[in-house]
Formats: sequence, structure tokens, C-alpha cells
Amino acid sequence: MPAPLNLMKLCVGSDGPEDLAAWQDQRFGDAPAVHVTRMWPKREGELLQGGSIYWVFKGVMLARQRLLRLDERIGEDGIRRCALVLDRDLIRVAAVPRRPFQGWRYLAGTDAPPDLPRGRGDEEALPPEVAAALAEMGLV
Repeated sequence: MPAPLNLMKLCVGSDGPEDLAAWQDQRFGDAPAVHVTRMWPKREGELLQGGSIYWVFKGVMLARQRLLRLDERIGEDGIRRCALVLDRDLIRVAAVPRRPFQGWRYLAGTDAPPDLPRGRGDEEALPPEVAAALAEMGLV
């Protein structure tokens, strides 16, 4: 089975996975998390075959959440938007540096970083600049 297609997105306003998890707990309780984006992915079918959204914090990809579905949302301005409905399980991944970009980008499953072992997923994340430096050296 081929590796699933994924999305990657900058997580603006969060210092790391712990901040994102705390914000989602506060905002959504036990319900799935939702991230609304302006563009609808043209490759929806591929994304929903096991894809995830990979979160980039301060230039370093550190975590992912599985995509459950895409819901339509109509904004107050009448424009159709895409609500990415996400599993609440925030899975830590090996640190990978990423340059800034706008919106979201597709991420091929073969290019996605591996998940960290569950025991390491509970560790506090390294500061983004340290994680980026270690990733550039191939040490994480």
C-alpha cells in the first residue's frame, strides 16, 4: 500500500506541540479539532486515505494529526472554506527543518518524517532552534 498523501501547515502562535494540544483542549474539549482554511484540497480523496496534517513550529516540523474528514464551511463573507477535521491524538515526529510558506502544502508520505516512539512523544520538545540544528546535522 502506498504511503498516504499529507498536508503540512505552519502552526502560528504556538511554541510547540504542547501549546497546540493545550489550545485544542481548551477550544474543542473532547471533540475532534478543526482547522479552517481558505482553499479546498484538490487531492481530497488521497488525503482521506490515511493522511495527516504535519505541523511546523517556528521552522521545525514536530507533530502530526490524522485527517478524519473535510467539511464545508461558509464564512460570514459567503465564501466557501474547508474545515480540516482532525483526530485529537497529536503524534510527535522526528524534527525536520522547514522554511516558511503560506497556506498549506502537500507532503508525500515518502517525504514525511517518521513518528517518534510513543515513550519519546511525551518528552518536552526541544527548543525549535535546537531541533532545527540537530535535524540539519541528521541527529534527530
